Amino acid sequence: MRVTIVTTSFNSSSTIRHTIESVLRQSYADIEYLIVDGKSTDGTIGIVREYESRFNGRLRWISEPDKGIYDAMNKGIGMATGDVIGFLNSDDFFTSSDSLECLVNALERSGADAVYGDVHYVQKDDLLRCVRYYSSEGFRRYKMRFGYMPAHPTFYCRREIFERHGLFDTSLKVASDFELLLRFIYVNRISTCYVRKDCVTMRTGGASTSGLSSHRAIFHDHLLAYKKNGVHSNGLLDASRYILKSAELCRNKIYGIRKNREIDSSDWSFDMLTATSGSGEE
Repeated sequence: MRVTIVTTSFNSSSTIRHTIESVLRQSYADIEYLIVDGKSTDGTIGIVREYESRFNGRLRWISEPDKGIYDAMNKGIGMATGDVIGFLNSDDFFTSSDSLECLVNALERSGADAVYGDVHYVQKDDLLRCVRYYSSEGFRRYKMRFGYMPAHPTFYCRREIFERHGLFDTSLKVASDFELLLRFIYVNRISTCYVRKDCVTMRTGGASTSGLSSHRAIFHDHLLAYKKNGVHSNGLLDASRYILKSAELCRNKIYGIRKNREIDSSDWSFDMLTATSGSGEE
């Protein structure tokens, strides 16, 4: 099963080296790596060229103006030839060398349409200290009405699902990933598989983690996503996720932030969310 990993970048010379190195270290070999750059001017492409030969033909890249990260992601989907597509942003990196292998193994064994796992966040100047752990384990389809979603950086989906249900909505500026997963999982009820593993490390300070203004923009995009997809929700329901998020942060402080766990045969679960599974209110 060939997996296409798409990295979008713009003036990412300070971080993209970690991203590329983490792809090179993956134990899963059947990959196609695409870097979609937005015409960087800071040396990003020089770094990409530096690594090109080490991928032995598995790396392709473009550098041209785009209309934002979701436009760049859509370009990556259009370029992809893999059976499965996932995204690794240029300021993120795989947590361990077997991250991709664990995701793909679970996807193959389950026969699901998509797979996802956990992520953790670090400060941009201290990559070894976890400041927040985001577990997708408690995700259920019905929770999308409350603004919940699985960790998108770990979401690997069969290419045919994009072909059938569409690409990222570029009219949404910061939460098109939520809209896409809402459309895939909640509306079209694709089947998913969860892997109980810390798969991706994310730096804080991105578009979705940069303070009150980003949360306002996310809230606005969520409401638009519900409306576009005919999903019954409202501002109060969507905002309720912050209560549980606060509880999660308190647990982290009291009990310590969860450490990365290696997967074993019991460390993945299959949740067939198909059109025949009822309302999804499990």
